[in-house]
Amino acid sequence: MRRVPPPLISVALAVMLVAAWKAWTVWFHVSDLLVPPPESVGRGLLALATKPSTAHHAAVTLYEIVAGFLAALAAGLVVGTALGRSPQLQRTLNPFLVALQVTPKIALVPILIVWLGFGAGTKIVTAAIFAFLPLVTGTIAGVRAVDPNHRDLLLSLRARRWAAFRMLELPSALPSILTGMEVGIVLATVGALVGEYLGGEEGLGYLAVQALNQLDVAGLFALIALLCLLGYVLFAAVTALRAWLIPWHHSVRAIDPSVEAAA
Repeated sequence: MRRVPPPLISVALAVMLVAAWKAWTVWFHVSDLLVPPPESVGRGLLALATKPSTAHHAAVTLYEIVAGFLAALAAGLVVGTALGRSPQLQRTLNPFLVALQVTPKIALVPILIVWLGFGAGTKIVTAAIFAFLPLVTGTIAGVRAVDPNHRDLLLSLRARRWAAFRMLELPSALPSILTGMEVGIVLATVGALVGEYLGGEEGLGYLAVQALNQLDVAGLFALIALLCLLGYVLFAAVTALRAWLIPWHHSVRAIDPSVEAAA
């Protein structure tokens, strides 16, 4: 197994799952209204790919996810840095952060629709709310990962604040920040889709609601597959950013042996 490339194993597992899916629908005579067979979902994907409006809706969803994620990243870095440097401030604000995270996000969407309407703003804010706390906690952990002895050494060498940040604080904090980004991009995807489900006029989530209203179960499964692909691509982009920014970190070397070999 160690000699087989992991991508080939992943493809083999995917083929096995599709085969089991097909066998289950045939052997147990599962209705297409409950679980359509794989070939029906494949035809649904082909129909989506050939429909001109699909690209527009996918672009809308992608914009909402990325905009919400970037907004959450900016806010999370500022708040996380402040809380990481001031434990007393964190103890003061921690109950509010926890309350924000445990509040059912779906319940906030109608309020955001009242405030912002049915446009992209509601979905962007929803995505940002979903992704905010992982980015804050990742930044806090990263800021506190700085070795105090290293910081004292730079201060004794009279290093400027920007030099200390660039050479010590940022490299030490990046692994935790990027971990928060990996979680945050996934949650931002979920948040944008929740907003589209509940109050969208365009986007892949809106298409899913349309397929549900038309009882097009195969089309709904195809849209779910497309959404999974979009989320995976975004997650892979953040993972690639990790490998580019911190190739020296053990978390990158554990995932990509080629980095270890190059080192």
